[in-house]
Amino acid sequence: MNWKLFIAVALFAIVPVAVSAQTDGADTKAPKPTIADARKVVQMISGDKTKLKAYCDIGELQEQMENAEQKNDTKALDALGAKADSLAEQIGPEYAKLVDGLEEVDPNSAEGQQFTAVFDTLHKQCK
Repeated sequence: MNWKLFIAVALFAIVPVAVSAQTDGADTKAPKPTIADARKVVQMISGDKTKLKAYCDIGELQEQMENAEQKNDTKALDALGAKADSLAEQIGPEYAKLVDGLEEVDPNSAEGQQFTAVFDTLHKQCK
Protein backbone atom coordinates (compact mmCIF):
# COMPACT_ATOMS: atom_id res chain seq x y z
CA MET A 1 0.00 0.00 0.00
CA ASN A 2 1.33 3.44 -0.87
CA TRP A 3 2.47 5.12 2.36
CA LYS A 4 1.17 8.59 1.43
CA LEU A 5 -2.16 7.15 0.45
CA PHE A 6 -2.36 5.10 3.62
CA ILE A 7 -1.69 8.20 5.70
CA ALA A 8 -4.41 10.06 3.80
CA VAL A 9 -6.85 7.22 4.40
CA ALA A 10 -5.86 6.93 8.02
CA LEU A 11 -6.13 10.67 8.56
CA PHE A 12 -9.52 10.68 6.86
CA ALA A 13 -10.60 7.96 9.26
CA ILE A 14 -9.34 9.88 12.26
CA VAL A 15 -10.63 13.35 11.37
CA PRO A 16 -14.00 12.93 13.11
CA VAL A 17 -12.25 11.56 16.20
CA ALA A 18 -9.76 14.44 16.21
CA VAL A 19 -12.48 17.02 15.65
CA SER A 20 -14.55 15.72 18.55
CA ALA A 21 -11.45 15.73 20.76
CA GLN A 22 -10.71 19.33 19.80
CA THR A 23 -14.21 20.47 20.70
CA ASP A 24 -13.40 19.48 24.28
CA GLY A 25 -11.20 22.57 24.54
CA ALA A 26 -7.97 21.09 23.23
CA ASP A 27 -7.05 23.42 20.40
CA THR A 28 -3.55 22.08 19.83
CA LYS A 29 -2.13 19.69 17.26
CA ALA A 30 -1.28 16.17 18.25
CA PRO A 31 2.38 15.80 19.09
CA LYS A 32 4.68 14.37 16.46
CA PRO A 33 5.02 10.66 17.21
CA THR A 34 8.31 8.88 17.67
CA ILE A 35 9.38 5.67 16.00
CA ALA A 36 9.06 4.05 19.44
CA ASP A 37 5.43 5.23 19.59
CA ALA A 38 4.78 3.68 16.19
CA ARG A 39 6.42 0.39 17.19
CA LYS A 40 4.31 0.25 20.34
CA VAL A 41 1.08 0.80 18.37
CA VAL A 42 2.11 -1.71 15.70
CA GLN A 43 2.82 -4.31 18.39
CA MET A 44 -0.53 -3.58 20.03
CA ILE A 45 -2.37 -4.03 16.71
CA SER A 46 -0.36 -7.12 15.73
CA GLY A 47 -1.13 -8.78 19.03
CA ASP A 48 -4.89 -8.41 18.72
CA LYS A 49 -6.72 -10.13 15.86
CA THR A 50 -9.72 -7.78 16.09
CA LYS A 51 -7.54 -4.67 15.92
CA LEU A 52 -5.49 -6.14 13.09
CA LYS A 53 -8.64 -6.89 11.11
CA ALA A 54 -9.91 -3.33 11.67
CA TYR A 55 -6.55 -1.94 10.55
CA CYS A 56 -6.55 -4.09 7.41
CA ASP A 57 -10.17 -3.16 6.68
CA ILE A 58 -9.21 0.54 6.78
CA GLY A 59 -6.58 -0.23 4.18
CA GLU A 60 -9.16 -1.99 2.02
CA LEU A 61 -11.35 1.11 2.07
CA GLN A 62 -8.57 2.95 0.24
CA GLU A 63 -9.64 2.02 -3.28
CA GLN A 64 -13.31 2.72 -2.57
CA MET A 65 -12.40 6.14 -1.16
CA GLU A 66 -10.21 6.92 -4.16
CA ASN A 67 -13.04 6.04 -6.53
CA ALA A 68 -15.54 8.12 -4.60
CA GLU A 69 -13.15 11.06 -4.51
CA GLN A 70 -12.51 10.85 -8.27
CA LYS A 71 -16.26 10.90 -8.85
CA ASN A 72 -16.73 13.75 -6.36
CA ASP A 73 -19.22 11.51 -4.58
CA THR A 74 -19.37 13.22 -1.20
CA LYS A 75 -22.19 11.00 -0.01
CA ALA A 76 -20.08 7.88 -0.59
CA LEU A 77 -17.03 9.56 0.94
CA ASP A 78 -19.04 10.43 4.03
CA ALA A 79 -20.29 6.86 4.35
CA LEU A 80 -16.82 5.40 3.82
CA GLY A 81 -15.39 7.94 6.26
CA ALA A 82 -17.90 6.91 8.90
CA LYS A 83 -16.99 3.27 8.34
CA ALA A 84 -13.27 4.06 8.56
CA ASP A 85 -13.88 6.12 11.71
CA SER A 86 -15.70 3.21 13.31
CA LEU A 87 -12.83 0.88 12.42
CA ALA A 88 -10.28 3.34 13.81
CA GLU A 89 -12.21 3.48 17.07
CA GLN A 90 -12.00 -0.32 17.28
CA ILE A 91 -8.22 -0.07 17.07
CA GLY A 92 -8.06 2.38 19.95
CA PRO A 93 -7.03 5.85 21.05
CA GLU A 94 -3.30 5.08 20.77
CA TYR A 95 -3.77 4.53 17.05
CA ALA A 96 -5.81 7.71 16.69
CA LYS A 97 -3.16 9.73 18.49
CA LEU A 98 -0.37 8.24 16.37
CA VAL A 99 -2.15 8.81 13.06
CA ASP A 100 -3.10 12.35 14.04
CA GLY A 101 0.53 13.08 14.90
CA LEU A 102 1.79 11.60 11.62
CA GLU A 103 0.53 14.78 10.00
CA GLU A 104 3.77 16.31 11.32
CA VAL A 105 5.97 13.76 9.50
CA ASP A 106 7.15 14.20 5.92
CA PRO A 107 6.65 10.75 4.33
CA ASN A 108 9.53 11.46 1.92
CA SER A 109 12.03 12.16 4.71
CA ALA A 110 14.34 9.61 6.31
CA GLU A 111 12.05 9.69 9.34
CA GLY A 112 9.02 9.07 7.14
CA GLN A 113 10.78 6.07 5.65
CA GLN A 114 11.38 4.72 9.16
CA PHE A 115 7.66 4.99 9.89
CA THR A 116 6.98 3.21 6.62
CA ALA A 117 9.27 0.36 7.64
CA VAL A 118 7.53 0.04 11.02
CA PHE A 119 4.08 -0.09 9.41
CA ASP A 120 5.23 -2.50 6.71
CA THR A 121 5.10 -5.28 9.30
CA LEU A 122 1.37 -4.63 9.65
CA HIS A 123 0.81 -4.32 5.91
CA LYS A 124 2.36 -7.75 5.43
CA GLN A 125 -0.15 -9.23 7.87
CA CYS A 126 -3.08 -7.88 5.88
CA LYS A 127 -4.04 -10.44 3.23
